[in-house]
Amino acid sequence: MTIMRKAAVILGVMISPAAIAQQSADPTFAENVAPIIYENCVECHRPGSIAPMTLIDYETVRAWAPVIKDRVVRRKMPPYFIDKTVGVRSFEDDRSLTDSEIATIAAWVDAGSPQGDMSNMPVVPEFEDSVAWTLEDEMGRPPDLIIPIPEPFTVPADGPNWWMTFYSDTGLTEDRWIKAFETKPSAEGFPVVHHAVTSMEFPEGGGGFLSEYALGKTADINPPGTGQLIKAGTRLNWNVHYAASPDGLDRTDRTRLGLWFLPENEEPEHELIRSHMADNEDLDLPGGEAAIRTDGYEFLDKNIRITTFQPHLHNLGTRQCIEVIYQDNRRQTLSCADWDFGWHIAYNYADDVQPLIPKGSMLHVTSWFNNSPSNPWAGDSRNWVGFGQRSTDDMSFSWVSYYELTDDEYDAAVSERHAGAGIGSDD
Repeated sequence: MTIMRKAAVILGVMISPAAIAQQSADPTFAENVAPIIYENCVECHRPGSIAPMTLIDYETVRAWAPVIKDRVVRRKMPPYFIDKTVGVRSFEDDRSLTDSEIATIAAWVDAGSPQGDMSNMPVVPEFEDSVAWTLEDEMGRPPDLIIPIPEPFTVPADGPNWWMTFYSDTGLTEDRWIKAFETKPSAEGFPVVHHAVTSMEFPEGGGGFLSEYALGKTADINPPGTGQLIKAGTRLNWNVHYAASPDGLDRTDRTRLGLWFLPENEEPEHELIRSHMADNEDLDLPGGEAAIRTDGYEFLDKNIRITTFQPHLHNLGTRQCIEVIYQDNRRQTLSCADWDFGWHIAYNYADDVQPLIPKGSMLHVTSWFNNSPSNPWAGDSRNWVGFGQRSTDDMSFSWVSYYELTDDEYDAAVSERHAGAGIGSDD
């Protein structure tokens, strides 16, 4: 067993022999490691972005090499924490490294982090500035509508947590279907915006949830054939959680929501619904306990097709799983993901494995928490923690994106899935 494989086993992640065989015999930074880092890491690890160090040049990467190896071998970086050993295993926009890429980085560090021939270096990626819209290139245009909070809000350096409710008029004069959206704190306000949740208030009454921004999350594109309806005259309700900046400075924020619409007069086949499910507000997290389990349930009175799973916990959370319980008491795990409060990640199921759930079923969400000294985010782990809005309180639910299916649509989707022997039907 090589040194690299020993390290992987100690850290609890076995890198496959096939991956080790695929790596370059003598990996160097210029030829083998820089392409991986430039493709997967420097979006955050660059000047002016959110990461604590930049990984643009060889000397800096070499200085951080042992830390980089630790993080990638333990699959802590890049942040994508879905467990691909259970449930659905195919996702859109999967940002995780392959076994071969991890093996290459580990072998390079173990070999002393050789530089290689710098004439073979890839070109350093170019990124838009921090105020640019992430989706602009993919959508081919800026947002069709930009809605800011009504006035700038200043968070004092010595202030408490703030939970603010704002209202913004959209100015819409006709109904539109939303294709994509992105919530963007201002450049100065980014360090103090913990989350920004938006809901729609229709002029005739009603409305519904629209979007959720939190640490580590940027934008969402609705799956093909789906959209969210926003009506003429809609007022936007903002729920924004601010926390004092860790740099000791007052910060002024004016968060914006950008919307991209489907073409005028185009109506999607299905209306996409985003909702938090299986809430458990009866949390009992005793001090000193390292493995606390909680359970929440959501009854489904409609057939649904799930497109996205996103766990939601706070500082004490460590892992969450979602399963379906069918009417005949069969159970099927859909997904499990480890949890890091700094990264609110939406796991978008690949189209051919999106779970198909029949009405009468129950979604069951199981979460685990660590309120012991072994959790660096626990604060004073002698304290009991329960449900609440503060980061030092906790929560347990899943953000789930889905659309409803008629009985005929559900039966047709199941038949198609059976033909391909896929995952997610009621088999």
